[in-house]
Amino acid sequence: MANYVFLGPPGAGKGTMSEMLAERDGHVHVSTGDILRAEMKADTDLGQQARSYIDAGHLVPDEVVAAIVTKALDTDEVRTRGFILDGYPRTVPQAKRLDATLDAVKLQLDRVVLFEVGQELLIKRLTGRRICRECGAVYHVCFTPPKQADVCDKCGGSLYQRSDDSPETVRERLRVYHEQTEPLIAYYESRGLLLRVPGHQRKHAGFAVLCEHLHL
Repeated sequence: MANYVFLGPPGAGKGTMSEMLAERDGHVHVSTGDILRAEMKADTDLGQQARSYIDAGHLVPDEVVAAIVTKALDTDEVRTRGFILDGYPRTVPQAKRLDATLDAVKLQLDRVVLFEVGQELLIKRLTGRRICRECGAVYHVCFTPPKQADVCDKCGGSLYQRSDDSPETVRERLRVYHEQTEPLIAYYESRGLLLRVPGHQRKHAGFAVLCEHLHL
């Protein structure tokens, strides 16, 4: 099985496409946010380290994130099924740490998929998201609206907008992406690993385009 990094700005659909490909082809979906939360919930040594920084209002250092990613990748399941890394690396130094990790666990990176989406659509996607306070169901005011405004179709709970989905925060997240993460494009392109995929389509059409570009 091939091993992938999914790269792109917030709102490009990396998480959704990762989940769909993992479900279809059996890859292990490695979301850095998910594995970080899992380590903290399990109260492992790495989880405790991560929590100490988060509780203090700091970013989790690269070396702690890299250790958590290494733990997630260094499994027989990943070696058998392949992986999709979603949300990591975010910077060139993290990419170099990932190179070292893959060498250490005897895995190789086959493709880095860059989802390309215009900024106007990214802002529309991110600011329109609404989440149920009760069951966590996710809606979008434009693309997947609830039947009744601000009410969850599934459980009747109230819907809210996350603070990091506000227009101001979204623009800041995109600024950070351009500044810190975009250099990864040149880094992976120079190694012949980068695959550019248009990411402006709706969910199922976008997945079909991804599979076409990956020759799946």
